[in-house]
Amino acid sequence: MQTLGATAPTISIETVYGQHHDWLRSWLCRRLGNASDAADLAHDAFLRLMLKPASRGFASHGEARGYLRTMANGMCINLWRRREVERAWLDTLAARPQEHAPSAERQAMILEALNEISAMLLELPPKAARAFFLAAACQLTDREAAEELGISPRMVRKYVARGMLRCMQLQARETLDALHGTD
Repeated sequence: MQTLGATAPTISIETVYGQHHDWLRSWLCRRLGNASDAADLAHDAFLRLMLKPASRGFASHGEARGYLRTMANGMCINLWRRREVERAWLDTLAARPQEHAPSAERQAMILEALNEISAMLLELPPKAARAFFLAAACQLTDREAAEELGISPRMVRKYVARGMLRCMQLQARETLDALHGTD
C-alpha cells in the first residue's frame, strides 16, 4: 500500500527505449512507408524524450507507448508539412529559367525560411494565419482580405499585426542564436 505523498515507481528511459524502440520504428515505417524516415524519426523521438526532463519516466508501458505514439504522430505531420513546402518550392524553382535560379546555399536558406513561416502560420488561429497570408503573400488590401474572410478591415489589421509580431520574434530568435553560435 502506498503512503500519501509517495510517487508511483517510474519506468526509466533506458527501459522504454529497449522495450519500445523497435515497435515505434515499425509503427513509423507503416505510417510513413519509408524505413529510413522511420528510423530517423524514431531516433529523434527518443532524443526528444531524453532531453525533456518532465517525461523521463512513465508509470506504465502503456503510458510510455501512448506518449511515444502521440509524439511520433506530431513528428510525422511536421515531416509531411516540411516536404509539402519543399515540393512547392521546387515546383517554383522548376518554373523559373535556370539562369535565374538562386545558388544552392540561397535555396537552402529560402527553404528554411519558408518552413519557419509555415510553422509560424500553424501557430496562429486559422483566420489570423489566412489574413496574414492574404496580406503578405497575396498583397491584398485590408478591405479585400476582410471581404475574403468575412471580417472587418480593422480585424484584418489586427491579424496581420499578430503575424508580423511572430515574424519579428522568429527573426529575433535567429539573431540571438547567431550571436550565441547555436542552431
